Amino acid sequence: MRPRTRQTEGKERVRRPLYMISVVADMLKVHPQTLRTYEREGLLRPSRTEGNTRLYSDEDVERVELILRLTKELGVNLAGVEVILNMRDRMEGMQRQMNQAMEAFLRRFQAEFHDFGAHENEEGLVPVGRRGLTRRAPRR
Repeated sequence: MRPRTRQTEGKERVRRPLYMISVVADMLKVHPQTLRTYEREGLLRPSRTEGNTRLYSDEDVERVELILRLTKELGVNLAGVEVILNMRDRMEGMQRQMNQAMEAFLRRFQAEFHDFGAHENEEGLVPVGRRGLTRRAPRR
């Protein structure tokens, strides 16, 4: 069965596969009721069609795989899974913020460094080792 697709917004329009609950249950060898339970507990938020059919993205499937690994292999209960997933989501958000801040810093640094070279022939003060500042004469 071919998965349905959803177009995403962004720089490029990409079609991403969406799977019905029965397909995901078969892929992961779990009962569909397990997936409904995860949704009811707030661990999962699949998209819905106009007819209210659940559609799972690849990211949703990866999230279910993580939930199954935590519960079956590590013995974490659903309350613990919720805490872990919330912390993971917060860490990913913080990482995105750090990346954005770093990119903004680099853009500003590059702009200022570029401007610094433009004033090469001006007179000014420059740091010189332990002696402190000394006056720099303009180049002729």
